[in-house]
Amino acid sequence: MKEQLFAVIDVETTGGGINGNRLTEICVVLLRGSKIVDKFTSLINPEKEIPRHITGLTGIDNAMVADAPKFHEVAKKIEEITRDAIFVAHNVNFDYNVLRNEFKELGFDYTRRKLCTVRLARKLMPGLFSYSLGRLCDSINIPISNRHRAEGDTDATVILFQRLLSLDDDYKVINSFLHVRSRQATLPPHLDAEEIHSLPESPGIYLFKDRQQKVIYAGKAIDIKKRVISHFYDRMSKEYELGQETYSIDYETTGNELMALLLEAECIRKYYPKFNRAQKRPGPVFQIVSYTNQRGILQLAIEKTSKRRKSIGTFYSRSLAQEKLEYLCREFKLCPKYCSLQANVEQCRHYEIVSCEGICTGEEEIESYNNKVTAAIGSLTEESSTFVIREKGRHYEEEAFILVKAGKYSGYGFIDADTAISGPDDLEPFLKPQPATYHTNKILSNYMRKQGKPNVVFFKTSEEASEFKPEVRTRKNARIMATHGTLSLFE
Repeated sequence: MKEQLFAVIDVETTGGGINGNRLTEICVVLLRGSKIVDKFTSLINPEKEIPRHITGLTGIDNAMVADAPKFHEVAKKIEEITRDAIFVAHNVNFDYNVLRNEFKELGFDYTRRKLCTVRLARKLMPGLFSYSLGRLCDSINIPISNRHRAEGDTDATVILFQRLLSLDDDYKVINSFLHVRSRQATLPPHLDAEEIHSLPESPGIYLFKDRQQKVIYAGKAIDIKKRVISHFYDRMSKEYELGQETYSIDYETTGNELMALLLEAECIRKYYPKFNRAQKRPGPVFQIVSYTNQRGILQLAIEKTSKRRKSIGTFYSRSLAQEKLEYLCREFKLCPKYCSLQANVEQCRHYEIVSCEGICTGEEEIESYNNKVTAAIGSLTEESSTFVIREKGRHYEEEAFILVKAGKYSGYGFIDADTAISGPDDLEPFLKPQPATYHTNKILSNYMRKQGKPNVVFFKTSEEASEFKPEVRTRKNARIMATHGTLSLFE
């Protein structure tokens, strides 16, 4: 191992994310063991404009690289000097991925074993205030000049790496980092591997936090550890940037996916994390509304809106809203024309619904028809019921519950499997109240549509509520305490 080649590398780029980054400068110092045996440094013409803020940081501008070699002109030299060497850099994933992408553009697969001096320093020099290159060098008295230029940063990294080698004389730590099953080189530079190792392999949510402990990403998972690790193997620019800004990870186990989805939605609403793209803003909903037309006939219609208006029913797709209207037409013998299921017709001629009693042809009295529409509206309002969704708890003798009161999400909680519950009020001591939002209502609506009633206990009133006694082992045999039509969640 003392004869092992190490290529210590630093690159400067145009910025713009992993996939948009192009090289503007590179420096490679080749070591055999701890001794320098070769060095290569060069400006690179990136074949694209260098943004002003990058020039402000590195001092490299478009004029400086105009006559510099393009990457394909130096690629052979870089491949040769790093051949058979371990790729070493401070925050190695950045330099390695940028260089690998440059080779990929030329049609070559550039692959090297790699070591990160950030992670090595955290292991061999624990307890320092910061492991950024500048502050780390200040802490241990390593001279660093020409900062944010490839040669200056590489020279400082070489000295740092030589000191790390002296602290790992038998290469025990380095070998463990290079082990084929080790994830050290893939993990973000500021994250302790032990923190990843201690993550649970169970359902729940996880929160990525930055240096100031601000939540920058919230996610849910059926297996928290597996999902978190997958972020660091993803080569998308967004995932790489997320890893670079992550300093710690918090988590909360839930025992089931539904509760994880609800908690994720609440964390995104509460923290508005930088790296969460979805769920930040509510989407449009489809509402069933009623109005009286010029003839005095009570009509039903579907309205798409992004605002929360009082309506008969709220749905998260037009097809679900239309399905409900068709159901009401058949069940209450309404007219498809006056339920907005047919347009521009004198009288209804629906291909499937033939239960109209003649309001569109003048054969049915308006008052009689309006009474049927009122009954249909009343049936939907009754669906805005109080119920409990039963799910797996965090361990065998526990059960989770999600409480919906009068069609509105109220929160969640956990109870022991042998706790007897006779009504929703008995759940209050165990309930963690949560706000009902567009996203939580959509999650619950989708759950009820797909999973349905096997895990649901309905309560009509506190007097009529049937006994609810959680039993983890017999969840699949749960009875429906009160039955309704297709359930809709209202806001």
